[in-house]
Amino acid sequence: MRIVVTGAFSYTGKYITRHLLEKGEEVLTLTNHPDRTDPFAGRVKAFPLDFGNENDLITHLTGADVLVNTYWVRFDRGTVTQSGAVENTRTLARAAQAAGVRRILHISITNPSLDSHLPYFHGKALNEQTVVDSGISYSILRPTLIFGREDILINNIAWILRRFPFFPQIGDGQYKLQPVFVEDLAEIACQAVYGSENSIMDITGPEIYSFDGLVRMLGKKIGHHRRILHFPAGLALQAARLLSLFIGDVLITAEEVQGLMAGLLVSADPPRGLTRLSDWLETNRETVGMRYASEIARHYK
Repeated sequence: MRIVVTGAFSYTGKYITRHLLEKGEEVLTLTNHPDRTDPFAGRVKAFPLDFGNENDLITHLTGADVLVNTYWVRFDRGTVTQSGAVENTRTLARAAQAAGVRRILHISITNPSLDSHLPYFHGKALNEQTVVDSGISYSILRPTLIFGREDILINNIAWILRRFPFFPQIGDGQYKLQPVFVEDLAEIACQAVYGSENSIMDITGPEIYSFDGLVRMLGKKIGHHRRILHFPAGLALQAARLLSLFIGDVLITAEEVQGLMAGLLVSADPPRGLTRLSDWLETNRETVGMRYASEIARHYK
């Protein structure tokens, strides 16, 4: 098949692309970073993900069997906004319709809701609605926190543990999260590419942690166990903003904190991912957290 992946040079899109190539598929990418180093040695042809030129999007999508959409905006920065990402997804869906794409695989997140007061989860729900209303066969995958060699949150928790004498925790640290391995997500995505039925699935891993439990386990695995100090959410966010200024990135947003504390990164569904974060850390304990992973450097530069 011919498959177009948005963001094949980025994170989840790269892993999905790698799995598709291993299965012998032809993959093209629409990317905001066409000049970024190609991890596939020229096997993936790249075109701009230019939402301002719908005709070009149609041209690049014409002849594609499946569109794999990983596009989203984690936080607003300048003219790049989550509300803009919703409109951009509508543009992409229209282009897919006009190009005759027969199936869309869309990466969302657990617990999106049109009623959510959080723009991230509300926007994700709007994007899902766009896909459903497109009239194209679809599979929507809803992963929780994704971990792997290039993840941000797990890596940066380890980075803090390696460099600071304590871990500043937001609130009581008892809110839950259920990490899923990026390779598991990529393989499930590839299976969904070959499907024909419309489906919406939560994609989670087999372990559920409290945030405190995650920090303790991570510290033990990398050999940097630290005391956890709990701070009120507002104060902890202020500290995170100060550290963000120091490192030139956005460490965590108020919206992400609210989502975590509301339990939106766990699922009641049986886990579909098989890889345990604790096992993965045994193998990667020497490298995780050695360098800070910047969201701004990945997506905004």
